Amino acid sequence: MSAVQEIERKFLVPTAPDLSGYVAEVVRQGYITVGGEGHEVRVRQKGQGYFITVKSKGTLARAEYETALSQEQFDTLWPATEGRRLEKTRYTGTLSDGFPCEVDIFEGALTGLVMVEVEFAKLEAAKAFSPPDWFGTDVTEDKRYKNSALASAGTLPPGT
Repeated sequence: MSAVQEIERKFLVPTAPDLSGYVAEVVRQGYITVGGEGHEVRVRQKGQGYFITVKSKGTLARAEYETALSQEQFDTLWPATEGRRLEKTRYTGTLSDGFPCEVDIFEGALTGLVMVEVEFAKLEAAKAFSPPDWFGTDVTEDKRYKNSALASAGTLPPGT
């Protein structure tokens, strides 16, 4: 398992755009440990794939370690995430400026929440990014909108 630097900005989406050109996958993820001042450890089922991921603290940029799991390994770890889970459909596509993006439409207790994440290769590009009109509020630095916080709270943040 090797580390990569994840650089992304996250925005609320008031009204989802036409996602017909995007690839959709159902995502279930649960957190074994939740951030605070340390690392987050999550397990995720994305489509037919299973993964364990360790993320360092941070918002705009942080280290991410991910490795594939078998379904049996995932099923063994899943009970440890009780009370810290979320489900969503993730639509993966590319913005007109070439940046990859992921639109997450949440389900269950988080129904109504739609967010988009844009990934960047360099910190400078993330800071210079000018979002399209369909993006809403930038919540990159708002820790209430981290997936781990949403999974732990089990409800939408106030004002969403």
